[in-house]
Amino acid sequence: MIVLDASVLIAHLGATDALHDRAVELLVDAADDELGASPLTLAEVYVGPARAGKLARAQRAIHDLGVTAVSLGDDAPERLATLRSTTGLRLPDCCVLYAVEAAAAEIATFDDRLKSAAKRLRLPIRG
Repeated sequence: MIVLDASVLIAHLGATDALHDRAVELLVDAADDELGASPLTLAEVYVGPARAGKLARAQRAIHDLGVTAVSLGDDAPERLATLRSTTGLRLPDCCVLYAVEAAAAEIATFDDRLKSAAKRLRLPIRG
């Protein structure tokens, strides 16, 4: 499985986004892989479309990609607190790291700080 960060999904949904082509390329390369995202990541991705009255369209696009929500386990509060305290990242980014760990997955992100934290935690990185 590949756990997608909001940066990848937002870029994919936004045809005028500066990273759109990179996101499309990454997702085409991952066509044979399962795709996941944390519930908080999906919420982040849906904020812009919800504001624009296009939430249903964004939900269909994410569904058509085959992205599934990686559930937060019973250990989420403690693990997220630990990730937040050790990485200095915001909780949404810690949710991505948690999802990667929980699903024994790779991470796909365009966020350099998140990618750096994933490297420090020795998590596999896609792209």
